[in-house]
Amino acid sequence: MHPIVAALKHHKTAVALVALEIALTCTIVTNALFIIGDRVAGMRVNTGVADDELVWATSSGLRDGETPESAAGRAAADMAALRAMPGVKAVARVNTLPLASRNSWGTCLQLKPGDDKKSALCTVRIYAGAPGALETLGVRLVRGRGFLPQEYRAWSLFDDKPPPAAVIVSRDLAERAWPGEDPIGKPLYFGDHGKYASHVAGVIGHLLNPDLDAHGQSGQNVFLPVTAIPGGMYVLRVAPAMRDAVSRDLPAVLDRVDDQRIVTTNQVYAQTVADYFHDDRALIWLLLAVVGCLLAVSALGVAGLSSFWVQQRARQIGIRRAIGATRGDILRYFQAENFLIVTVGIAVGSVGAVGLNFWLMKRYELAHMPLAWLGGGALVLWALGQLAALGPALRAASVPPVVATRAL
Repeated sequence: MHPIVAALKHHKTAVALVALEIALTCTIVTNALFIIGDRVAGMRVNTGVADDELVWATSSGLRDGETPESAAGRAAADMAALRAMPGVKAVARVNTLPLASRNSWGTCLQLKPGDDKKSALCTVRIYAGAPGALETLGVRLVRGRGFLPQEYRAWSLFDDKPPPAAVIVSRDLAERAWPGEDPIGKPLYFGDHGKYASHVAGVIGHLLNPDLDAHGQSGQNVFLPVTAIPGGMYVLRVAPAMRDAVSRDLPAVLDRVDDQRIVTTNQVYAQTVADYFHDDRALIWLLLAVVGCLLAVSALGVAGLSSFWVQQRARQIGIRRAIGATRGDILRYFQAENFLIVTVGIAVGSVGAVGLNFWLMKRYELAHMPLAWLGGGALVLWALGQLAALGPALRAASVPPVVATRAL
């Protein structure tokens, strides 16, 4: 090790520049890889519904003087027409789907009546569905029962009237509201000052919210039985092989029922999930490009410096070969020298990576980076440094002693 350190002292400026380049690369690459890993993990979400079997659509139109009865009749006609489509297993109406809306119904629920802020459960998302919605979505009930026919009623979050008497809650919400207790039969209070009470009839295993919550509450929601859903959507559960065909033919089917409407959305649900993470995928590709460029520049810097030093040390290489050094000895010398420079850069870069992560946590609410990512970044840079120096080191090791000594 001492000969390596002594040789590096004669090239302090070049060594410092390469070490700083490695440090900067370590700082940025480690955080970039952590962000990529965090986004990829976030995209692998379990929605809680039958992703591969759903097609959904929304429509709008101008209907002056439409009564609740006529709206219900039109919805029933739509449902009948959609059920008759080839490949359709079930049809239901809901207000939204997981990851289908960034403007979902959200509210604060209370565990006690009255204006008791201490018992309020906020950031709770509301799912509302007509009969058959849970079965159509493929949501799994893990405790209690489903809705009874008489429990469905006309209700909207924006109405100041009592909600349905029974609700179904997600397991995440049940564990938050009543940790360690049986939630069946427990009351939840809606409206101003919690003046309307509903009781828990069942618990579903998991149902993701219509939008992801940065605070980790993306599965806390309640499902309400309703008969009418203003501005809601039709959800069709179909055979996976028929999804595209059903989505293609759906507008024409609804148009035959009512040609005064406009089908505003018509999509295979799997595509909806993919579209929700469009920005995340774009960020991942951008960061991969940045990481690739930084690693390439660092590799070129290490390879260039190693090639320069091989040329400058031709005489020393020849002398070492002449007194008995093998090709392996020369190769190991240059690789060890490179390893030492890269290690210094990684040590400085690791401190910078931690500092950058703290800044990102404070500024952009990024998650804390586990120390394991520092080890992963170090391994990447060590491997990169060894590979970048391998070519010049092999050229140095392959020079015969007589040719090396005649080089000067």
